[in-house]
Amino acid sequence: MEIEREHLITLLYVIISIELITAVVGTLYLKKYKDTKLKYFVFFLWYTAINEAIGGIYLKRYVNIEWGDLIYNIYYFISFGYLLILYKNHLVNKRNKSLAYFFLVTYIALLIINGFYQNYVYELQIIPYIAASCFLVITISLYFIEILNSQRVLYVSKNLLFWISIGLLLYHIGNIPFRILRNYYTDITDATTAFLLGAFLTVTMNLSFIFGFIWSSKKQKYYKKQQY
Repeated sequence: MEIEREHLITLLYVIISIELITAVVGTLYLKKYKDTKLKYFVFFLWYTAINEAIGGIYLKRYVNIEWGDLIYNIYYFISFGYLLILYKNHLVNKRNKSLAYFFLVTYIALLIINGFYQNYVYELQIIPYIAASCFLVITISLYFIEILNSQRVLYVSKNLLFWISIGLLLYHIGNIPFRILRNYYTDITDATTAFLLGAFLTVTMNLSFIFGFIWSSKKQKYYKKQQY
């Protein structure tokens, strides 16, 4: 599948727009979760949108250099690090919390090791990304299991983190297989198909975030002993 470059640039603007809209909506509904550590999620959303604009458009289109890969490598490190810590703080079971911490340490170790094989500036760190995505999917699954085995399931639809988790889970479950194919079977997939899939998953994820901001209850009901 081949799409003209200008159409891809237009689609990139659409992605950045939906990310900006999500960040704005999150800011507008900040009062719902301002007393929790989820308030930092809105900063993460703004960072995501700004990073996409800088790495995806400014550097690669106007400056015409490959430093965009460095921008994304830094973003992935901050993104996965933040999200794994976020879920570690919301998990109740001690073994699950320890596993989330183990995933975080393992991801950092993989980043360091992979640096000997790939250049951080000019190459995306694929293997650490795939590993971190898998770690995040497992951690979110553990979070869902804890919800299903507790009274929290009764008001889960009003839980902001639940909708954040749905969006993240859909995105990474859809993205992991394609990343693996692109990395090891380059003849099967092309950059255009990958971009279109990424765009669809990104929009889906952000719509889930937006719905969560609007639909979730102002009184966020989580595990009563878990402060975050």
